[in-house]
Amino acid sequence: MSISLHNPSIFAVHFLVLPYYQSRSLTRLYETQGMPENPYLTRVRTLSDRLVAIQKPIQILDAIKWPNHIQETFFATGEKELPKIDREFYKQQALSFDDQKVYGELLELRRDIKRQLGNKDGLGRILLDTVDQYLVVIDMLRHRGEPLFGESSIRLYGSAHEKLRGDRKTLREVGERLCAIFSSPAVEHLKRPYANDIPACQAVDLLARKLHTYFNEGDIKVMLSNGIVSDAAAGGDTIKLNESAMFSELDLQVLEVHEGWVHVGTTYNGRAQPYATWLGVGSPRITANQEGLAVLMETLTFSSFPIRARRISDRVTAVAMAEEGANFIEVYNHFREKGISRHDSYRVTQRVFRGGMVEGGAVFTKDISYVKGFVENVNFIKSAIESGVPEILPMMFVGKVTLDDIPILYQHYLEGTIAAPQYLPPMFRDLNGLFVWFGLSSGMSLVDMGSVKRHYRKLFDKLPKTAPLFEASADIEIN
Repeated sequence: MSISLHNPSIFAVHFLVLPYYQSRSLTRLYETQGMPENPYLTRVRTLSDRLVAIQKPIQILDAIKWPNHIQETFFATGEKELPKIDREFYKQQALSFDDQKVYGELLELRRDIKRQLGNKDGLGRILLDTVDQYLVVIDMLRHRGEPLFGESSIRLYGSAHEKLRGDRKTLREVGERLCAIFSSPAVEHLKRPYANDIPACQAVDLLARKLHTYFNEGDIKVMLSNGIVSDAAAGGDTIKLNESAMFSELDLQVLEVHEGWVHVGTTYNGRAQPYATWLGVGSPRITANQEGLAVLMETLTFSSFPIRARRISDRVTAVAMAEEGANFIEVYNHFREKGISRHDSYRVTQRVFRGGMVEGGAVFTKDISYVKGFVENVNFIKSAIESGVPEILPMMFVGKVTLDDIPILYQHYLEGTIAAPQYLPPMFRDLNGLFVWFGLSSGMSLVDMGSVKRHYRKLFDKLPKTAPLFEASADIEIN
């Protein structure tokens, strides 16, 4: 069955009956009517399950993490000595999997995908792209502390100097613009007294109650952990909170939508797939979309705030500086000179240099994903609305996907091969508000904002200068 992506009437009909299609997968059709299993779908499921099993032991962040004593030593020596992290350090940190064995299994799987599905099959191409990504991951981890680590990282996550899709601006330009906005004196007037007065043991219960209104009973776990460096981290169906961290009510709102609705929600939606089971696991190719979608949900639910937005923007600057050759101390001092605390300056710098070279040049570029993904997700939504196909937007939550995957997956959803997302944020379940929000935003692009800002600036310049009403409070560090 061939579906045109330019026939809005077809999309409208199928989207309106999305729950019906979710229960009407081809598996159910074959079971109830006694039809033989479709050979193509059997091959897709078998190949997909093999990929899920092969990639399971690969843990990128565990392979490049720094022990806590590195930070303690850096501060104890007056922040003037490069961390003692090099190729030899990583050689002593053995990978948690047999890289030769896994690499060979991936190559064998790649050959089987090409032979059984071919190069032109949509689902086959996504599978091949994902396998290729894991091959690059292994190459990257084999070269921790070396120049090739940085080259592989750019192949996986991109560079701060690359241009945004369909635009002439680079990620660094966008990041610097956002940093300027979220560091402006005006931010002082927006700070609110969200005190970090909720201990982790209490935060676990509060966050679990929030998430149980979104997830089915037993589908998500919130637990304490003493084994994470950040304040909070999510993996699979579990959100972990650092047992020594303190949280605010606003922190819990961020965790609810960022980690819960997006990261855990898409994991469950992917795991529920009858055939494309790889949608339940995340390779680096989906990182920008996942993190950008999580930041977008923070924004749409009014859970984010300027300090957090600046921290995400700062990461692009840190990657750009390090790619250009700035060493760990130079990047760290850059943020200290901007008034950022020692702790936060170390964190944003350490995230970029983990796995790479503390001398600069070869670094871990994953942290551009938040800004890159946010911009690309917003542009995707606007483009879908202006192109007359907003009904594909819920497929952004169908699993761990890239934006380029979505039209292919939506077509297979219409054919019954892909199950509709079970867990959807309310604004993506009922698209009316989202359509109006982004439709108005697109319409406003006709306005010459430069002229408008000059008009109002004349009025604003006459306002008296006042002190902020509230003191700032720190936000949490999410891994």
